[in-house]
Amino acid sequence: MKYSRLIAGTMTWGSWGKQLSKRDMVDLMHHCLSNNITTFDHADIYGGYTTEADFGKAFTDSGIKRDDIQLISKCGIQHLSDNRNNKVKHYNYSKEYIIWSVEESLKNLETEYLDLLLLHRPSPLMVAEDIAEAITILKKDGKIKDFGVSNFTPSQMELIGLRMDIDVNQIEFSLTQHTAMHDGTLDYITTSGIKPMAWSPLGSVFKEDNEQTRRIHKQLGELMDKYNATEDQLLLAWIMKHPAGIHPVVGTTNKTRLKQAVEASKIDLELEDWFLILVASQGHKVP
Repeated sequence: MKYSRLIAGTMTWGSWGKQLSKRDMVDLMHHCLSNNITTFDHADIYGGYTTEADFGKAFTDSGIKRDDIQLISKCGIQHLSDNRNNKVKHYNYSKEYIIWSVEESLKNLETEYLDLLLLHRPSPLMVAEDIAEAITILKKDGKIKDFGVSNFTPSQMELIGLRMDIDVNQIEFSLTQHTAMHDGTLDYITTSGIKPMAWSPLGSVFKEDNEQTRRIHKQLGELMDKYNATEDQLLLAWIMKHPAGIHPVVGTTNKTRLKQAVEASKIDLELEDWFLILVASQGHKVP
């Protein structure tokens, strides 16, 4: 595989979350690699445009070979931050901005190339030709290897895909947010040969206490002994059962949970168990 089955999301590594020290980041990188997590997911905006640079300093000190990992970053969102002079949150996908943003990410990550660049969110003003020109230049210059999108609908993927190949779409997908199975997104991804990645793969199961999450906890509890698995692992296994071949982006910095997440890839849910979990989320039988 070009990317590891489980992907380490770095959004909470810096000031937006755990505020890991350089030493802690180095340690966590090595822990990921020792558990076959070789892909690290970034975005320029994480930490208010600071997390990439924090990671880059740690990576340089880590002794890890660049060829042993894959770095993903995203651009386009203009975030309200002390580090940017933006009046309102918006999107910018001009040719010049995309190229500049990638060069900033490379400088901050202290690397010569990105394995994957994603457009972070679709913009109503994006022009496919402008994006294609930027991506063509970046690939020609060896600054990115693959190109993709994030949070794009089928029609938006088709718009961009007419001008260039889309390798990846990173979408929100979980047991509690699975509309991509029903609105054509995963169908389009599959038929177009696009690799899906899923952010927030555990959804709201551990964040909210409501009728839906209580049903889910009950059903998962009845399956834990059968699969010798935690609830987290069953949620990830449920995602990875989908034939699209979804790569979950796991945001935890907890070493035990990261190791357990990788082990979830070995769980093959039985057909009816997969549907039992789906029904618990929906609160009704399938049509």
